[in-house]
This record gives sequence, structure tokens and C-alpha cells, in this order.
Amino acid sequence: MKKTISIMLVDDHKMVREGLRFLVEKQPDMKVVAEADCGNTAIKQVKHNNIDVVVMDISMGDMSGLEATKEILKHNPKIKVLILSMYADRRFVTEALNIGAQGYVLKDSAAEELLFAIRKVYEGEIFLSAKITEVVVKDYLSTKSILSTREREVLKYIAEGMATKEIASELCLSVKTVEAHRHQIMEKLDIHSVAELTKYAIREGISNV
Repeated sequence: MKKTISIMLVDDHKMVREGLRFLVEKQPDMKVVAEADCGNTAIKQVKHNNIDVVVMDISMGDMSGLEATKEILKHNPKIKVLILSMYADRRFVTEALNIGAQGYVLKDSAAEELLFAIRKVYEGEIFLSAKITEVVVKDYLSTKSILSTREREVLKYIAEGMATKEIASELCLSVKTVEAHRHQIMEKLDIHSVAELTKYAIREGISNV
């Protein structure tokens, strides 16, 4: 017999939780075992309930859904967290996945997509809404087109902490050319510190330092 998926709904709007509960409990393989209207309550509920999947609102009063997710997974790394958000922003998606969330679904998605996502993350798979996947791919492609291949190489070495002379030697370029590339990178990305360039390079997969 197929196991029933135990779900906790976390959203600071009661009407949203009621709608989600109604949707979920119509499914023969799902059951809502807990609810929370804020991050702190969600963290407490995890300690007192046997939960398989948390459907987590990203924006709440006391703490963000991402902060709550981090705390929940510290307590029990086996729980699967599915972020439910109105924001189709790649930065939120990237951060959610980086802290351990298994999926990211938009609030305007069809009910069928949410139910499909719950089942997928329960099975251990990563799930992103179709609209989110499109945004991530578009952003990735636009980033690749913003920087030339040489600029991406220079940025990689900057992120790795190499000095201008070292980069010049590594790429067989003059120091002046490397400085020009650095200036162009900063102008194109509108980033003007090495620390922020490093964060950007890691976030975009240009460097894994």
C-alpha cells in the first residue's frame, strides 16, 4: 500500500492555508498533519509532528520562509521543503535550493502542478515551476551574453583572489589589458567591488571558490 504523504502548510494567510488544505486533502495519498502561520511556529511544529513535506510560503512576518527552511532542515534534514512564492526571481530560487529546499512553485501555478511538485519532492527529486525554469534559463543565457569569454575568464581569476599581474601572466595578456577587462566587467554588471564580483561569480557558476 502506498504511503500517505504527511504535509505541513506554512503561510501567514489563513485563507491560503484553508485553500491548500482543501486541495491537498482531496488527494488519497496526502494528509495535512500540521499548519503554521509563521516561521517560528513551523519550526516548533516540526519537532512535534512526523512531517514528510513542508509547503512553505517565502514571505512571512516574523522571518522569511527561507530562514525557516534553514532551521527546519537543521532539525531534520530528511524533511522535504517546497517553497511556495509569488516571486519568479532567480535569486530567491537559487537561495532556496542552496539552503536545501527541494522545490519552488509559484502561487499562480495550477493546482495540478502543486500536487505534482509535492509528490516529486517527496520522492527526492528537485522540482521547479515551468515559469521558474524559463526565468532561470533566460537569466543564465543573458548573463552568458553580457560577458565575453575572455571577461568570464578574467572574472573567474578575480574571484579566485589572483592579482592583476598573475591574471595577466596566466592569460598571456598585458597588465593594462587585464585592467581594461576588469573595468568592463564592473561596468557591464554594475558591480564595483571585488567582494561583490566574487559573490556574483560563485552565484553564476563562473567560479566555485
